[in-house]
Amino acid sequence: MAAETTGPWRGLRNAAILFAVWEIVGRLDLVAGGALPGISEILIRLWIDWGDYPRHIWATLYASTIGFLIGNALGIGAGVIFALSPTALRLFRGVNIAAFALPPIAIAPILVLTLSGMAPRIALAALGVYFVTMTATVIGLSQADSRATDVIRAYGGTRWDILRRVQFRGALPSILAGLRVAAPNAVLGAILAEFGGGGRWGLGAYLLGSLGRGEPDRLWGIGLVATLIAGLSYGVFALLATRTIGATRAVTLNTAMPQESKAAGRPAKRIVLTLGTIALPFLVWWAFIKATGVPDLISKTPWGVVDYLFLAPTAESAQTRLLAALAETLPITFAGMAAGLGFAFLLAISSRLFPRAIEAFMPVALVTQTMPLVALTPLLVLILGRGTSLTLWATISVTFFPAFVTLAQGLALVPRSAQDLPRAYGAGRWKEMRMVTLPTSLPYLFAATRLTVPRALLGVMIAEWLATGKGLGNLLNQSRGFLDYGMIWAVAAVSVLLSVLFYLAVVLVERRVLQRLGMATAE
Repeated sequence: MAAETTGPWRGLRNAAILFAVWEIVGRLDLVAGGALPGISEILIRLWIDWGDYPRHIWATLYASTIGFLIGNALGIGAGVIFALSPTALRLFRGVNIAAFALPPIAIAPILVLTLSGMAPRIALAALGVYFVTMTATVIGLSQADSRATDVIRAYGGTRWDILRRVQFRGALPSILAGLRVAAPNAVLGAILAEFGGGGRWGLGAYLLGSLGRGEPDRLWGIGLVATLIAGLSYGVFALLATRTIGATRAVTLNTAMPQESKAAGRPAKRIVLTLGTIALPFLVWWAFIKATGVPDLISKTPWGVVDYLFLAPTAESAQTRLLAALAETLPITFAGMAAGLGFAFLLAISSRLFPRAIEAFMPVALVTQTMPLVALTPLLVLILGRGTSLTLWATISVTFFPAFVTLAQGLALVPRSAQDLPRAYGAGRWKEMRMVTLPTSLPYLFAATRLTVPRALLGVMIAEWLATGKGLGNLLNQSRGFLDYGMIWAVAAVSVLLSVLFYLAVVLVERRVLQRLGMATAE
């Protein structure tokens, strides 16, 4: 009984220590002359301003909830289709990556101009969750135990029976892990749309109106309210995932070899799929502009971007500005991506080796993930300045937590019997992890890397847009001010193209490594 009550009490103790340190540091103005107020000061300001919050909270909650439901419905449905049809997965790969890699700060103004009402917020919230949930669904369905599927087939079961009785049940922990990450993403998407000019009400609009007042306690209050909304939604799915893992976890390792796709080896089909993968995002782009009827002054088709960058009289100037921005953005993106993934990997391993230490760190990690970066960045400017350290911190902040959740899920699903075998022969915990747990979790490591690639570029661009005045983010901000819609579309297209190239590089490495090890891949 004592062991059952230790966990909750330890969590409360860690939270109490964190708040106590926060209060002391804030009250003594030890951080940038008051940029971090004491928790009591923030709560007092929340009480004073509480009359402003209900309508703002409702607007953000409504948009993020509807976007969460729509995005996850599409993500799970698409994940099932892609798991059943590798051809569809490869054909829509470019569209999927583009949907995830689209920088919200670039498309928020465009959505506000092309859509009406709450639609821009709902669209950004849905985009923020679709790719994460779709990837988690594909990973979970692709890692089904082939022995169980063989039993279903032996008794005359259909493809639907295999999906319902084996694959989907086994994929539930992976899907729930994806929903944990998707919940804060939906809140962030809605707030970014509000921050980009999407209406009067919403926490993003409230934050935007409060930025110029020089009141850190109000900014922190808005951020903490957003954090509470996102954190509660994260907690719900974390609890569901914890309850589900035990019922869906395998007892032993699946030693059966996955079947190779015959179609994948046909050169003609591979060429057609590659061309379709490249062309489909551009067709969707063109169809969106035509369907919404956006004026030519604002909209840019794929050919319009090519004309702007290479054929127009101002093309040389546009290329110079774009290349200069890329030279500033890409190095810090690579550094932040490596740091975020490395930190997530160490954190996931530590969660198995030193669970109590991770429990103490998790409140801080959850706050950094669920507090919208657009709310936190202005405050971090006062603490870290406007240099590289701010951009690096922002990039690590938006990359490490989704990667950590994915990696931790993979480690948690390793069968206990497989872990006990090397221990029975005298292996220590680290040797057991190196020999069994880590190799078995490789698909989740690559899935975490794929999630990290587009988010790293997004984190850098947000920091540049709000604080540093450099790189693609700053170029985007300047272009919005000058109504240079051609450059806005060009920055969005280039950022998506870079994310797609990085993503495909990870997929290529993953395919070769896992095929060499005889494990199934899920692109």
